[in-house]
Amino acid sequence: MVQKIDTTKIVVDPFNTDFQQRWTWTMLGKTLLNAAENHAKARGFGMMDLNGRHYTWVLSRLAIEMNDMPRVYDEIGVSTWVESIYRLFTNRNFSVVGTDGTVYGYARSIWAMIDYETRQPAQLEQMEGEVFQQFLIPEEPCPIEPQGRVRPLHDEDFVKAHHAKYSDIDMNGHVNSIKYIEHIMDLFPFEAYQDGRNLHRLEIAYMAESYYGDLLSFFRRKLDDNAYEVEVRKGFIPGGDRGTPVVRALLRF
Repeated sequence: MVQKIDTTKIVVDPFNTDFQQRWTWTMLGKTLLNAAENHAKARGFGMMDLNGRHYTWVLSRLAIEMNDMPRVYDEIGVSTWVESIYRLFTNRNFSVVGTDGTVYGYARSIWAMIDYETRQPAQLEQMEGEVFQQFLIPEEPCPIEPQGRVRPLHDEDFVKAHHAKYSDIDMNGHVNSIKYIEHIMDLFPFEAYQDGRNLHRLEIAYMAESYYGDLLSFFRRKLDDNAYEVEVRKGFIPGGDRGTPVVRALLRF
């Protein structure tokens, strides 16, 4: 029988927790992406396998919903599987479960395979349909809502600007998808994370790539006491060019 689900075992170490001794969202995001890469690599379609054919994976959408975050020294398993493939995209899901059976949360993601020279997406069903088909497992439950659509924000919602730096750039030469999450969470004051208040759900849509030196402008709009919309644009000039949307996100505390 073909193995369709892989699980990465992890012990939450002290240097990857926040001031509440909880696993950080940065490390959660990195672990999800590493689990995805390891799962793909074991089946012949990891990043390095594709690079030899001038292709690479890009993350298009991500939704993470956490009931709680693991704490320092907790032992957890991050499982991942491919739910479906359709035209230009593939759906990959995740679960985060403690070795004691505690279900911390789930995640849904959408990926595209692109030619890294032309930046054009590949027709997955035509190119890799037979390879993927044997690993699909649509019946495996992932009991969180799929990603929704986040609206564009107004110029007056501007919060801050940031020039993309060395530490923002990944192996593909653009701003790392998880670095956006880190910058977005820094839009909120320290007090927003105190008194046991934690981020419950994050939805993020990656709309365009940005590179070293790009000026990234961050916009934030409050929906209610527990929900915020965020937009990141490059090339925004106050009173002038509105810039190009790079990322849109929804956060629910």
